[in-house]
This record gives sequence, C-alpha cells and structure tokens, in this order.
Amino acid sequence: MRFLRVLFLLMLLAVTAGCGQGGEQRSPSAAAADDDTIVLAAYRQLAPGENDGYYCSKILGVWEPLITADEETGAPAPCLAASWEMLDEGRVWVFHLRPRVRFHDGTPLTAQVVVANLDWMAKEPRSTAFYSRSRKNYYPNLVRAEAVDDLTVRMTFSQPNINQLYNMMNFGSPIYAPSCLADDGNFSGAAIGTGPFRIIENVKDQYVLLERNEDYYGAKARAHRIMVRSIPSPDVRFAALKAEEIMGVLDLNAMPPVLADELAQDERFAVSTSRSIMVRYLAMNGTRPPFDDVRMRRAVSLLLDRRLLVAALYLGYATPTVNLLSISSPFYKEFPVEQDVAEAKRLAHEVLGDERREIVYCVNGADPIAKGEAELIAYWLADLGLDVRIAALESPMMTAVMRRGDYDIARSQQGLPSGDPLYVFDGFFSPKGTRNRALSLGYDNPEIDDLLIKLNTEPDEGKRRAMFDRIQAISVEEQPLVPLYFDENIVVYNAARLTGYRALRYGVSLAEVAWK
Repeated sequence: MRFLRVLFLLMLLAVTAGCGQGGEQRSPSAAAADDDTIVLAAYRQLAPGENDGYYCSKILGVWEPLITADEETGAPAPCLAASWEMLDEGRVWVFHLRPRVRFHDGTPLTAQVVVANLDWMAKEPRSTAFYSRSRKNYYPNLVRAEAVDDLTVRMTFSQPNINQLYNMMNFGSPIYAPSCLADDGNFSGAAIGTGPFRIIENVKDQYVLLERNEDYYGAKARAHRIMVRSIPSPDVRFAALKAEEIMGVLDLNAMPPVLADELAQDERFAVSTSRSIMVRYLAMNGTRPPFDDVRMRRAVSLLLDRRLLVAALYLGYATPTVNLLSISSPFYKEFPVEQDVAEAKRLAHEVLGDERREIVYCVNGADPIAKGEAELIAYWLADLGLDVRIAALESPMMTAVMRRGDYDIARSQQGLPSGDPLYVFDGFFSPKGTRNRALSLGYDNPEIDDLLIKLNTEPDEGKRRAMFDRIQAISVEEQPLVPLYFDENIVVYNAARLTGYRALRYGVSLAEVAWK
C-alpha cells in the first residue's frame, strides 16, 4: 500500500508539472491584494461572470437561495424563505420571506422581487460552470408565481409537487437584485445578492475580490476582504500555500489527498474535511459492444477493488459506493459494495468468449487522480479480456467525444445541485435524459421509466421514498454506469494565520474565516 501511495505521488507531480502552462498566474493588483485581504485559491474561476447562469458559485456567499440544505441532514432548511406551507397536496406552495433583508445595492427583498427572479429564470435554460439553470427543471409544472403581499409568494403548479422544497434547495432558488438581471436572461454587471459578501472586482480567470456586506441581516462576515484566485494546477496551489502567497484552498478538487497529506506534515497547515456532494463514476458507452450488455457492466463493477482505490489514491478521504445518488441526499439508500473477481471473469467470458477487445478509456488530462486511477483499473481490466488504451483529453474535447459515443469507458463525476433525486435519476436513467444522451449510455429500463412518471404526480411522501429506493436498487443491479466512491471535501489552510476555516459539504465556512 505504501508503494502505491509513493508511486501515485510521483505520478501526480509529473502530471501537474506538465500542466504548468495553466497554473502560472499573473499577480493581482496591489490595490486588490492589500494587507487586510485574505487570499485563497480554487482550481477554477468561481465567478465566471455575466454570461454564466449564476454569475458565481454559491460558496462565495454573494447570493442566497430561498431554500438551503441543512449541513447535517441534507434536508431543506430556511434561508431567504423563513417558512412555508404546502396546500392542495402540493399543487400550491406558499413561502414567507425573511423580513428586513436588503440586497447589496440597498434594494429590499420582497415577494415582487422573487417573482421577477422566477420570470427571469424562465427566459431560457442557461449553461453554467456549476449546474444548469432552468426553471423547468427546478419548478416543474409551475403555472404562475404571484406576490400575495410584500413578504409572501404563492406558487401554483398544474400537478401535485410534494418534492418542491428539494427542487429549490441551493442552486434551485437563487435570488438576485432586479438591477443586475438583464432582459436576455444573463447579468448586467456583477451579481448583486443578499449574502455576507459582495463582489467588488472580478478579473476573468485570475481572481474575484469579495468585501464584507456591512448591512447583512445575519451574523456579519469576520473578514473585511477575501480574494479567491483561480489556480488550475494543484502543484501550483501546493507551492503557493507553502510560500504563503495564498492562505487556503476551497471548492471541488481543492487539494489532491496526497498533497494534502504532505501539507499536513507542516505545522503551519491544517486539513479540514466534510462529507461531499460529489460521486465519482465510470461512464460506460452502452450504445455499442461490449458495454451494451449488462453482464459486461456488472463484470467491471464486480472486478473493481474500490477499497484499494480509496486507500491508495485518496488515502481514505473517500467512501466506496455502488450507488450513483449522493450520500448527501436525504433519499440516499446504502447498498453493500461487492467485489467478486471470479464472477466478474465468468460474466465477461459469457460476453466475449475467448476473444480480447481493445477499449478506449477517457480521462480528464488535468485530473491527476483520474489518470493514476485509470492506470490501475486498466491493469485489472486485462483479466476480463479488455485491453485498455487511456486517452487523456482536455475537458471540452472529452465532452464532445462522449456525446459522439467515440469511447468505451470515461471517468466523470456528478454533484447534487438541489435535494431532489429526480434531477439525477431523470438525467441518467431516462432514455431522453440529458446525461444519458451526453454520455452515450444508451440506457432504457421500462420499470424506471414508469417510476419516473409516477414520481411526477405522487403526493404521498412514503410512496415516493419507496419509489426512489426502487430506482436505486435497479441501478445498482444493472449498473448503467459504474459508481466508484463519494468524495470528501478536502480543504487545506494556514492554521497559523487563519481561524474559522472549515470544510462544508460544498465549499468552506467563508463568513467565519478571519486572521488570527
């Protein structure tokens, strides 16, 4: 095991050294990075800007949703909506807004503003760096939204929708000041929200600068200013932490486990972890042999030693799974993680006989863990008669290749934008699902199709939970794709200089971060 860890560390450093062209950053302006500013880093730009469906990630604390997720249970929790009622078996939902809330531009939060946001969201779906923004997805069968009074919003749906709170969690119900909403569905300038931070400068692919919202209705942010730099390369983030050019990292893939473990040996740094919303999986091209055969998909799943992968590559900072639904979902059901090499070989032989087949295994070339993982999995797959050619691609090219179906296996991941499992199940398991088509899964199960239709109208929560359980059980049995493990959110920070820094399910406790 120790040998695998050392080997992977060497591989990680070699891969990221080759990514240096993406990691070299121009220094922010001296005015932006003054002595009072806490400088952090993420692997991507967390505020992609005016043409992004959300402008910035929720983890920056700029915008807030009507409904958020409880950090412990993942269940719906109040945010800008202080309370709510479900009427007429879910055909009507009434939301009562938190009083005395103002946007960063001084505009008060009112029911009329919420209705304007819903109208703006309906203009057309928007692609984003985070999750797609579509009113149809987050408010299915919405007939109208109306302001009953200044702090009460009434939403009427054409069908019962008992799961609406889960749809609206986090990225499902962001609320912005009307002044920043453009007529075409984009933003006219920086996003203006109600959160503990406001954006005062945003430089594409370099950094976003946040300043404390002094008029925040809740506990004010402890830091006056926070800059989040965009540093794609993990080894550059590692070096920047060691040199104290940045004080911490955040967002997905904040720091590879091996490098986090190295930093933990330095008394200046601390590692904080939390259950994550991300599931890592192997997509299987089900539109052509051999993975159009459920036996071959099951063979791959049974062959994999997920526990060894987690121990060797993630140093235990992950949890093996055979279920695509995130462990952070309140509807998650646990299934035993089986490994049976003999049965895997038997199933593969039923499909291939004594022939061997060459397959293409695609990975994101910028993800060193996925590359190291692919090398190990490719070694195992040889025992099934599969000769693997690993293709390390840039993200846009990989997306195009998968949509065309010019691959056999691809490493990917799925998060949880809201609390509603239908977002995941519809996308992956419906024949018309966006992820099903984008990954060329070719998956179609009539029983799941029927359950998805019933879930759109079933008002009884107990029956809905049973149907969610059944869909998960079928997916574990048929493996339209092969889940690998749930991430932990791993963040590293300079504990000698910062306080209040802790990992959350998504992001960090940014409003609590301060200089020591």
